Amino acid sequence: MSKARLRKGRAVTGVVLLNKPQGMSSNHALQRVKRLYNAQKAGHTGALDPLATGILPVCLGEATKFSQYLLDADKAYRVEALLGVRTTTSDAEGEIVEEKPVSVEANTITDAIKEFIGEQEQSPSLYSALKHEGRPLYYYARRGIEVPKKIRKITIHSIDLVDIQDNKVTLQVSCSKGTYIRTLVDDLGQLLGCGAHVSSLHRNAVADIDEEAMVTPEQLEAAAEQGYETLDQLLQPADLLLGELPQVTVTQQQTRDFLHGQPLPLPSDGASEADEWRVINDKSQFLGVGRVKNAELWPRRVIALEYADL
Repeated sequence: MSKARLRKGRAVTGVVLLNKPQGMSSNHALQRVKRLYNAQKAGHTGALDPLATGILPVCLGEATKFSQYLLDADKAYRVEALLGVRTTTSDAEGEIVEEKPVSVEANTITDAIKEFIGEQEQSPSLYSALKHEGRPLYYYARRGIEVPKKIRKITIHSIDLVDIQDNKVTLQVSCSKGTYIRTLVDDLGQLLGCGAHVSSLHRNAVADIDEEAMVTPEQLEAAAEQGYETLDQLLQPADLLLGELPQVTVTQQQTRDFLHGQPLPLPSDGASEADEWRVINDKSQFLGVGRVKNAELWPRRVIALEYADL
């Protein structure tokens, strides 16, 4: 079988900052973007619950090599919690298991959310997508099968009280990877003594990427009707995923060396053994990520570039 037949689609590279709609799974969103771009490769940087909306970075082509950098990044969410009602899934899609009257003031909520700031251990909802023996936890929960509780170490950087309307509380949460906002809201409801669940959830930041550059599926569909040139204008560069890494610029010869797996001189301002650098050439083309080893900068992940384009 020829190489051309194995690689169907366009060799397009970049990142789509998709505003995932409510009710759509992350995989469905990914496949929709991949189809519109007719991309050879696609992947996302961490799933959002179908209930949630907001930033879902979809990586195309060579950008998929760097998706891990956002998977490990901090996230931020705007969450609306309904007090007084606890559900099986800790969100609006679950069955109601407990209802209690609500009698809490703003200062009570403000004091309560302070209890959740910092490093802690969190036990994700049994209805999460976290795996046990190859199956998501919700597979067992929906069948009434008990499985060992999984504990994750997470960090809640901040929780701000945005608004209170009747029994609905809106919070802005900044947290580490792996944090389950549904579990956070359920725990908050238990602390307040009235119970709570997530009624809506919107991810509005991933690392240092905010929602300003997001595009909707409808915008992508409209652009696709105009052709790939218009559609590609909605792509963000692959190194958007590496916003927190320092940058080093290399010469044309160093570019060839780096793409051939050869090390580069250590950047003049120095680095430790664990440091990674974003590498670009003197034409502002992103080449990949280098890691410091033995006082040199060795390629860790590189972009496949044709030398004719350098």
